[in-house]
Amino acid sequence: MSEPVLYDAQGPRARRRTLIGTVVGVLLLALLVFVVVRRLDDRDQFSMEKWGPLIDPSNEAFDAVWRLIREGIVNTLKAAAVAMVLSVVLGTLIAVARLSLGRVGRIPLIGLVELFRGLPVVVLVYFGVRVLDDVGVDLSGLPGGQVFWGLVIGLTAYNMVVFAEVIRAGVASLPRGQREGALATGLTNGQTMRIVLLPQAFRVMLPAIISQLVVVLKDTSLVTFVANFDELLSQGESIQRNLDNPIQVFVVIAVLYIAINYTLGRLAQFIQARQARSGRVSGTTVATAAATGPAHVGQGA
Repeated sequence: MSEPVLYDAQGPRARRRTLIGTVVGVLLLALLVFVVVRRLDDRDQFSMEKWGPLIDPSNEAFDAVWRLIREGIVNTLKAAAVAMVLSVVLGTLIAVARLSLGRVGRIPLIGLVELFRGLPVVVLVYFGVRVLDDVGVDLSGLPGGQVFWGLVIGLTAYNMVVFAEVIRAGVASLPRGQREGALATGLTNGQTMRIVLLPQAFRVMLPAIISQLVVVLKDTSLVTFVANFDELLSQGESIQRNLDNPIQVFVVIAVLYIAINYTLGRLAQFIQARQARSGRVSGTTVATAAATGPAHVGQGA
């Protein structure tokens, strides 16, 4: 019997057409890159006058430029970290409440989720930064100031409902026997959710959670279009206005965003690997305890 495949194997003619198409595509891409590089070179975009303040420590503007960039990175990470924590905590509470309440009780939560999920993030950031201040909600006395907390509130309002849906989907994906087995051991509904279901849901949905955390970090840049806040993109805008080198500045800013998000992704992979190892160890421990008999299991509990 032939093994199942996802697609039919190409014949000699199809492979030849694929090779020709690939070569043509690569040549066209190389030609496009050449044209772009040539145009940039004609306009002196590779000169040290443009790149010096960013890559040459001996340049007189180098220290000032990187001081602003460091300040922008710190402010970006602060706002993103606070918004991430609040989004995950509030999203978890919303997911648990939606899973625990009856059909009628879930209606307000469903409305909240659909409302915030349907609005653009920049609109929520605008409401957090501008509208709250206009209606008299004074956050200037808090560490970070009015704009910082307005940005955090806008990001949290959107991302908490996204996290709520992710976590709810993670719990719903678990086998029904998980809940039934926990309840059969005498755990309450709240204990079952907290001890059994939520840890597994977080483990299952960790890739989606990390992807959304990356989105939170990138969305901090939206405050640039709403108010003055010295996050990374705003600092890049200030630098290029003074040095008149927008291409060079925003290439560096883009590389920094990529590096930060890549680090966050690698951290997620590390956490996921540790959880997988600890899960295997826990499973082995439970299996060993079960094999020794109910008395030993009760003593371990």
